[in-house]
Amino acid sequence: MLTWPEETAAADDQIPRWQHPGSNLCLDLHGDPAKANLVVFSDGNHHMALRETLALFQKEQPEVQQIFYVTTPPGPVLLLLRHGSLQIGNLILSVKPHVFISPPAVLDNLVRERYMQRHMPFMRNQGSVLLVKKGNPKNISGVADLNREEVRLFLSNPTTETVSYQGYVRTLAGVAARENIALSFLTDDPPSAKICYGEQIHHREAPQAIIGGRADVSVVYYHLALRYTRIFPEFFTIIPLGGTIDQPQPYPENVISQSHAGLIGDGGRWGAVFLDFLSSEAVTDIYAHHGLLRA
Repeated sequence: MLTWPEETAAADDQIPRWQHPGSNLCLDLHGDPAKANLVVFSDGNHHMALRETLALFQKEQPEVQQIFYVTTPPGPVLLLLRHGSLQIGNLILSVKPHVFISPPAVLDNLVRERYMQRHMPFMRNQGSVLLVKKGNPKNISGVADLNREEVRLFLSNPTTETVSYQGYVRTLAGVAARENIALSFLTDDPPSAKICYGEQIHHREAPQAIIGGRADVSVVYYHLALRYTRIFPEFFTIIPLGGTIDQPQPYPENVISQSHAGLIGDGGRWGAVFLDFLSSEAVTDIYAHHGLLRA
């Protein structure tokens, strides 16, 4: 079981901790929703950069004493926004966001539904890579090895994480075609036993599936894989799909996706201030350190 590091925007050592690695743990809910002056709902794959961004914003704006942010796939936070409450295990969360960060198509729907007036480009990723266990025990060097019978692939869930799933499959199929390879198992009906699908939050489930022995390789965004190798250096290795580990140059077939950001309603006292802060050079540098670039 992977022991994830704490990722609150401003840790308070005076607050008691209670958790168990295998249960009763909400890794993508950060902070105190009851006391928060700024609430941010975001897609989760850039959670590591968002944490640093929020911590710096709070340092520069000390009047923002508490920040609450959620870094799940869009589905759960859209339910929370539209219904006002969301039950997570035995916890019921009722909180309204000031800022929403997500793929542009998601925010287009929020504009149509009049939760949001407009949104702006924020960041883009640098494509996807293959993630394998440290030492690469199956000797996987590229997409051709995914056809090997003994190699099991982790993919995000096609129903609960549609955006990432479609991007990953398009990337694999495109890179395979570039190399004159067919990955027919990607479109098998019923789904191939070679594929291990996630359930809800692939940015946590992908590395756990590899460490847990349920998969040998996963396709994940470059910046996610970079995060895993930084916080779990003894566990994971990256196999690039274009460029190198340190200098990614994704193949043209390697799908690039974006995040946009916008205010929900008027954004409260701090939403517009934070949205402006997202355009700063400091935030550009934070995201670049984590493998993401300006959209």
